[in-house]
Amino acid sequence: MLKIEFNKPYLTGNEFEYINDAATQQGRLSGDGYFTKQCHKWMESSVGTQKALLTHSCTAALEMAALLIDIQPGAEVIMPSYTFVSTANAFVLRGGVPVFVDIRPDTLNIDETKIEAAITDRTKAIVPVHYAGVACEMDTIMDIAQRYSLRVIEDAAQGVMSSYKGAPLGSIGHLGAFSFHETKNLISGEGGALLINRDEYAITAEIIREKGTNRGSFFRGEVDKYTWQNIGSSFLPSELIAAFLWAQLERATAITKQRREIWERYKGLTKSLERDGVLRRPHVPNECDHNAHIFYVLLSDRIDRKRVLEHMKSTGVHAVSHYEPLHSSPAGLRYGRVHDELTYTNELSERVIRLPVWIGIKEAEQSRVVDALRLAIDYVHSGF
Repeated sequence: MLKIEFNKPYLTGNEFEYINDAATQQGRLSGDGYFTKQCHKWMESSVGTQKALLTHSCTAALEMAALLIDIQPGAEVIMPSYTFVSTANAFVLRGGVPVFVDIRPDTLNIDETKIEAAITDRTKAIVPVHYAGVACEMDTIMDIAQRYSLRVIEDAAQGVMSSYKGAPLGSIGHLGAFSFHETKNLISGEGGALLINRDEYAITAEIIREKGTNRGSFFRGEVDKYTWQNIGSSFLPSELIAAFLWAQLERATAITKQRREIWERYKGLTKSLERDGVLRRPHVPNECDHNAHIFYVLLSDRIDRKRVLEHMKSTGVHAVSHYEPLHSSPAGLRYGRVHDELTYTNELSERVIRLPVWIGIKEAEQSRVVDALRLAIDYVHSGF
C-alpha cells in the first residue's frame, strides 16, 4: 500500500547551487552575508516591512520581540490558547504572563471582541496568531492597541504570502514573526524572521540579534570597533540556511499559486461531506487573501476524531490533528491565566483534522485522501 505522507518538503532546484556558492564564492558562512541580505531585501520589498532580520527560528523572532518591547516580570500578554508553545514561551522567558482568550468559531483565530475585556493595568501587548495563513481581524486589534497604548506582535509563522485588506501579514503590527520551518510553505529546514514595522525598534533589534553588540554598525563602517551595548543572544542563522531560503523566496509566488490550487481542490472534494453535516470546511473572510498553508476540516462533534485518524492511517493516509490548547497544559496552568470561558478553544481543538498539503501531491492522491476521510467517518459514525 502506497502511503500518502502528511508533509513533503518542496525544493525549487536551486537550493544546493546557492549553498555551494555561499560556501565557495561568497567567502562568508556565519550569517549576514550575501544571501541573508537578499532575503532581507525580498521581505522588505514584498512584505513592506521597514526592516527584516533573519533568525534561526520563528521562536527566536518572538523571543527578540519580547526583548524589544521590554517585557518585565508580571507583564501580561494577550493571546489565543490555540497556538504553538513558542507564542507563549517567548514572553514567559522574560517573566511575562500569557493571558488566554477564546478563538472565533469561523477562522479559529483570536476573537477580537474578547480582547478589550482582558486588558488590565499590567497588559503590555497583544499577540494575534494568523491560523492557517488566514488573517486575524487586524483593524479591530490595532484600534484596541492604539487606545490602550499596547504593542501588537503578529505571530505570522503560517502567514508568509497572506494578506489582510491588501496588507501582507507581518507588516501590520508593531512587530511580526515568520517561520521557515520545513512544514511551512517557504522553507529553510529551520528558520524564521523578525519584521520591524516601527523605526523605534530597528537599531535595538539589530543589537539584540548580534549578541547585544553593535557589530552591524561596525561592519557598515559607522564605528571603528564594536562593543557590548545591551542584552542579546545569537539569533542569526548561518549563510548556508539563508542560501537555501533564498532559492525558496525567489519562487514564492509560484509556490503559493500551486498550494492554492491544491487547497481549492480539497475544498471542492469535501463539499459533499460538509453538505452531509459530518464536517465543516475552512472559512476565509472576504478581506483575507490566504496562502493555503493548511487545509483542515472540523468534524461534527458526534464523530470521534481519534478513531477517524486511526482509520485513515490504516489505509495509508497520514492526516493529523493540531494544537493542544496551551491553557490546559501543565506549563499553561503554571505560567498563564485564562480570561473568561474558552468555549470554542476547548471544543474546536478536539475536532480539527489537517489533510496532506504539499507541492507534488497528485489529484488522484487528493481524491484518495478525501475518500479515506469519508470512509473513516462512515466507519466511525456507524458504530463499528
